[in-house]
Amino acid sequence: MSADPLILAQDRFIAVWGQMSGAWGISRTMAEVHALLYITGEAMCTDDIMERLEISRGNASMSLRSLLDWGIVERAHKRGDRKEYFSAEQDVWALFRAIVRERIAREVDPLLASLHEIRDMTPTDRARRGEAIPEMLRDSAEAHNKRLDNMLEFFQVLERLGNRFVSPAGRGLQMAATLLSKMDPGGPRP
Repeated sequence: MSADPLILAQDRFIAVWGQMSGAWGISRTMAEVHALLYITGEAMCTDDIMERLEISRGNASMSLRSLLDWGIVERAHKRGDRKEYFSAEQDVWALFRAIVRERIAREVDPLLASLHEIRDMTPTDRARRGEAIPEMLRDSAEAHNKRLDNMLEFFQVLERLGNRFVSPAGRGLQMAATLLSKMDPGGPRP
């Protein structure tokens, strides 16, 4: 008896999506639950997800809760059925906007806050408050601050770009990707 080729293709997609989980900073199971809901295009209950992925109820529930928090899975209800169902966002641009938004909130925003705190720790702030600091220390602090300011500027630009591209109602990410794909750094092709 041969296996259903569609199921095999879905399983392969789920496995590949699960392998990418590390790059996203999420658990493999969370990525696999999302992949299952996305690739089938069907609303599924927790029991169906557990059976298909061969995972525990706790693992399925935690993954679904996280996916709901990320905004890439939503609750769905089937008429006449008391079970809770879940479906994945099917628009890939909306999906990746949500992922980028979450990554900015989890990674870039805390980094910026830390960089600002570090910047505020330097001796030049003491000088601004009227405290005397040795010239050599002041020069080192100014060079230190310049490096930090460059880093802050870089991440602030990334944050602004990211926020512009991932607005929930906007198509900024898709437009940016389309524009970038049309740019050919190698010049015109023959």
